[in-house]
Amino acid sequence: MKTYRYILLTLRMVVVCFVLSLGMAFTSSALIYDVTIDGSDAIFIAGRTDVPIPALDGNPNAYILRRHGFITPEAIVETLPPVISVVAGDVVKVADAAVGGVSFFNGVGAPFFGPGGNGVSGSNLSSLGGISGYIGPQGPLTGVFLNNNIPNIGPAPATLDFSLGGLGINFLSLTPGLGQIFYIGDGLTDAALFQSFTAPVGATRLFLGIPDGFGFVGVPGAYDDNDGAYRVRIGVNETPIIPEPSTVLLLGSGLIAAVVLRRKISG
Repeated sequence: MKTYRYILLTLRMVVVCFVLSLGMAFTSSALIYDVTIDGSDAIFIAGRTDVPIPALDGNPNAYILRRHGFITPEAIVETLPPVISVVAGDVVKVADAAVGGVSFFNGVGAPFFGPGGNGVSGSNLSSLGGISGYIGPQGPLTGVFLNNNIPNIGPAPATLDFSLGGLGINFLSLTPGLGQIFYIGDGLTDAALFQSFTAPVGATRLFLGIPDGFGFVGVPGAYDDNDGAYRVRIGVNETPIIPEPSTVLLLGSGLIAAVVLRRKISG
């Protein structure tokens, strides 16, 4: 009788362990997102729903991000960057669909830059609240993992260095900490291999945006003279497939229309 009970107990334990292992295996989902990044999507205000974004009035200190002391031709206010839900251990990869572009300079129009930004270095921006600073190429696509809290309290985590003398931009994988801005760019190494970005412990959200500032150094800001937008494809636990040329053309047409519509509304 004891032997029979022991066998039953053992079988139950095996079943429980199997069910638990299945739950762990399916905690993370494999998903693909098409995300539009606007020139006004400021990575430094990721998750900052605690501070309303005021209208432009020529006051450079009207907001937590530094602005021009005049109304720029673009006259665009900063926007909260787009966000994707994640859990710890999720692996994120990015594909550049080569659609659209962002200009960082005063005056509407070219030059436009894609997710890779402008050059391979030249930016050194300070932290803001609980979000780190940024060192690396000027104005590329960047990300920051956050938990569910508003990152409005410092001290900020250490700043990762993506300059040629630091991590560079040719790494294969990266696991940044919560609140650490990290370089994404076009999502590929020089050998055209997908780069992997792993969500750290405690992460629930991934924000995607642009690091900007006057001369790309010092206090974050200067978003009010940016214009344009581009599209990227994000894979969470999935390798994103770059669209066929005909699909890219359709995406580009839709993106241009969206940008024009946004200007008409904001103007």
